[in-house]
Amino acid sequence: MDLHLKNKVVIVTGGAKGIGKGIVLSLAKEGAIPVIVGRSKADNQLVVNEVNALGAEASAVVAELSDPAACEHAIKETLAKYGRIDGLVNNAGVNDGVGLASGNYEAFVASLHKNLVHYYLMAHHALDALKVSKGAIVNISSKTAETGQGGTSAYAASNGGRNALTREWAVELLPHQIRVNAIVVAEAATPQYDRWIQTLDNPEETLKKITDRIPLGNRMTTAEEIADTCVFLLSDKSSHTTGQLIHVDGGYVHLDRSLVRE
Repeated sequence: MDLHLKNKVVIVTGGAKGIGKGIVLSLAKEGAIPVIVGRSKADNQLVVNEVNALGAEASAVVAELSDPAACEHAIKETLAKYGRIDGLVNNAGVNDGVGLASGNYEAFVASLHKNLVHYYLMAHHALDALKVSKGAIVNISSKTAETGQGGTSAYAASNGGRNALTREWAVELLPHQIRVNAIVVAEAATPQYDRWIQTLDNPEETLKKITDRIPLGNRMTTAEEIADTCVFLLSDKSSHTTGQLIHVDGGYVHLDRSLVRE
């Protein structure tokens, strides 16, 4: 299927690793021009090189997105190079374990900056360009907003905010034909997830318990599966889809718990 994304400029925050990297590569395969925004120049460049090896174009902007000024800088750098923005994928963030008992004011607010505030700022600064292109926004979110997890109040609150902003922006941007959707991720195979599993007691046994609870195939969702859904939502093939929270999770959040494999 031709998604009509050739030469479309799409910003992907956190595009150097995990789900973000998967989105960048999927965009490149469709002929789009992904712009990776991330804190590590070296990591960003590795993915740019990988895209170039596919015969496609990509670029990168170094930015620590918890710094509000860096968000504006990333948008200005993209516009200076390409003169347009056709899509924005808000993806960067980390489940940093700032809990109710274990956290404090400073840690909670810092986590909101790492996980939510830059979603708003990137969209705010990109808005004029998106109005011109009638582009699309995709927010990557997490099941923690809906299911809870325990010990991660700030991350859960951030994802609740991501979901709420998705619906709010979809309404506000209707007159400009800018579509806004979210992908809600549950148990996805990423380097960050692998590192988290290794911090637990009996990581292999714990991972098996988790995958046994994923109804479709009893396996983790891949970064590529999330990426392909994201790229579809960015394309005009999803031209009448907006304000949706789409769960790419193998049925983990919503299907009946009786389906769990014993």
